[in-house]
Amino acid sequence: MDKTAILWVDDEIDLLKPHMIFLREKGYDVDTTNNGHDAIEILRKKDFDIVFLDEQMPGLSGIETLLQIKGNFPNLPVVMITKSEEETIMEDAIGSNISDYLIKPVNPNQILLSLKKTLENKKLINEKTTHQYQQQFRSLGMEISNKLNYEEWTEVYKKLVYWELKLEKSDDEGMNQVLGMQKHEANEVFAKFIERNYLTWLNGKTQEKPVLSHTLLREKVFPFFNDNRPLFVILIDNLRYDQWKMLQPILEEYYRVERDDIYFGILPTTTQYARNSLFAGLLPTEIEKKYPKLWVDDDEEGTKNNYEAEFLTELLHRYGKDIKHSYYKVLNQTYGKKLVELLPNLMVNKLNIIVYNFVDMLSHARTEMEIIRELADDEKAYRSLTVSWFLHSPLLDIFRFLAEKDVNVIITTDHGSIRVNNPVKVLGDKNTNTNLRYKTGKALKYEHNEVFEIKNPADAFLPRINVSSNYIFCKNDDFFAYPNNYNYYVNYYRNTFQHGGVSMEEVMIPFVVLKGK
Repeated sequence: MDKTAILWVDDEIDLLKPHMIFLREKGYDVDTTNNGHDAIEILRKKDFDIVFLDEQMPGLSGIETLLQIKGNFPNLPVVMITKSEEETIMEDAIGSNISDYLIKPVNPNQILLSLKKTLENKKLINEKTTHQYQQQFRSLGMEISNKLNYEEWTEVYKKLVYWELKLEKSDDEGMNQVLGMQKHEANEVFAKFIERNYLTWLNGKTQEKPVLSHTLLREKVFPFFNDNRPLFVILIDNLRYDQWKMLQPILEEYYRVERDDIYFGILPTTTQYARNSLFAGLLPTEIEKKYPKLWVDDDEEGTKNNYEAEFLTELLHRYGKDIKHSYYKVLNQTYGKKLVELLPNLMVNKLNIIVYNFVDMLSHARTEMEIIRELADDEKAYRSLTVSWFLHSPLLDIFRFLAEKDVNVIITTDHGSIRVNNPVKVLGDKNTNTNLRYKTGKALKYEHNEVFEIKNPADAFLPRINVSSNYIFCKNDDFFAYPNNYNYYVNYYRNTFQHGGVSMEEVMIPFVVLKGK
């Protein structure tokens, strides 16, 4: 392996010979010069891994030399060394993207520490992260195998997401695979947990149940009405908890995260069911019964969620919340920009709901467009694409505007999604719905042990399209495939992000409260 090459620039370089000897004995290759002009020439002729640069030099100063180095070699790490502790000098150096900052006199061990921190930082962090996950692996596995309640499941899922985001920065492919296997195991056990408890939660047979789609506004949002400040609820369609954790550092520039909660989406985990229930405060059959003209069944044509604003108004009225409110749904960037301009007018409202649809569109576009598939090849890339969109979206402008106002801000969603890999065969007639994660219809044929089955839709407050209809849901990373043209179908949909079924990623979703700094 080649030695690490260091260029040390200092007008008193002869006084630093003991440091050079120390570094060479440690296996480093050290070149020296006593001025900035020569440093630039040396850098043009030889490749270096790092530069130690004195700030106070006659002629071309350290800061001037630094600017030239960064202009010509923008990715070359530079450690600034100075006698001065003046704040303006530090700000100039840090603003010019230095890697470290040392105050004279420096001792050899300080230099060694700076080298390791600058050049080996990623490696050391990766090794520590891997070691820490290895230590946690067994205890996480034991937690997953215990009979967890819904609160314990949310903590397990948060831990898995935490390690997923930490390990994705590592090059340790083996450890990432181990985590993937542990997540898969967790999803298998989570599906059994849902099968055991879901109908009990819906039918009010236990007090031990999570906040669900139809109780979210009542239990989590209504309490904010006691605060005098306006409330903005921003629902980002199809936002997984891991995607929220990627957006969090961006938003923390403007906000403090007051609460980072998880609630449970109802089944099917789709907009038609989960989001309509969220805004209506009712389960699907309750909506169908109360508002028959506003509910659209799976086998009917047309958009399934055209009446969210009406559902919201009715919900507020039903609970005596006669407050001024607004509802906006953003389906494209142009409308997002218009909404940014409208924000000042919304400050008179007690409640403002903004539904932002990009993440769901990204999920569908990834299935249908080859270029999006390539850009979001796996979960890591999918998260990265979400962040890239967010940084350049009107939605970030909305958050920036609200951060400067005396308002409460909530981020939530209606459901998540999961990357599917394993096909499960199903047979149905021409009226069977097209969703890959759940099916409803008559005479469905499938392997009973491969699905979560609800034989009587009324038990889950789900509409019955005909007298013999039932519902089946995919678990973990399965997806439904028809035997006809099976191989084409499987190859087309494998490794796409889908929703509607039972997985931690689809069901356990974020509810976040922000306060502007």
